[in-house]
Amino acid sequence: MLKKLRALIAAAPAPAAPPPGIPAGERVYAIGDVHGRADLMADMIELVEADDAARAPAQTTVIMLGDLVDRGPASAGVIALARDWGMRRTVRYLQGNHEEMFLSSFTNDNVLRHFLRFGGRETLLSYPITPEEYHCTTLGELQDLMAQRVPRADIAFMAAMENMIRIGDYVFVHAGIRPGVALDEQVVGDLRWIRGEFLDDASPRDFAVVHGHTITPAPEVTPMRIGIDTGAYASGQLTAIGLQGTDRWLIATAGETRDEPGPG
Repeated sequence: MLKKLRALIAAAPAPAAPPPGIPAGERVYAIGDVHGRADLMADMIELVEADDAARAPAQTTVIMLGDLVDRGPASAGVIALARDWGMRRTVRYLQGNHEEMFLSSFTNDNVLRHFLRFGGRETLLSYPITPEEYHCTTLGELQDLMAQRVPRADIAFMAAMENMIRIGDYVFVHAGIRPGVALDEQVVGDLRWIRGEFLDDASPRDFAVVHGHTITPAPEVTPMRIGIDTGAYASGQLTAIGLQGTDRWLIATAGETRDEPGPG
């Protein structure tokens, strides 16, 4: 009889892990990569505000997952909208790899070359830099022009962006995390740039990761990973996810599609 009981216990499936949750009384909205689409950013602000107002009162936090700039035509406008929104409610901002490139391009020629190939031109032209000025400058002259025309407040805003945010059982990062590495030991480069090693990882963990960075045609929502970069700059679909308790719901814009300036 004892052997039979041991066999039954050994064969019994492990209890299912509880679903990840947000602390009681709190609500979180996470918004994917905007990439210079100020029109979609304005639409998303309206959608989130309306959704939040339609629900029971809660302590609400909005998290921008990074890559506010590049590719789209109005990066300066996106930065202005994001900063203004943060003055009216609790908004936290993650630094993406494109903010990292933008900031480094002010002093690093090699980064500036890479930045310009993957949407940086569109970013700079969204500030008071004319196409004629842009095309007639050397890299060094362009860096001088950037320092003159990009407001210091915008530079400080991007430099102050966070690398990782944890609320309850959710971790919010721009790109992902390095599998097998504790959260407090993660390298910033991975948080902003990682793809395959993170996306392919199926090892168990006690938190869910919400991220952008890797474009997918539709949001990827699994129990422990939520990817919401739906290529807004080209697709017109900027995606957000709402989280409260163990509930999840998606919010999306439906703007105009645009030509893609490049991968990355």
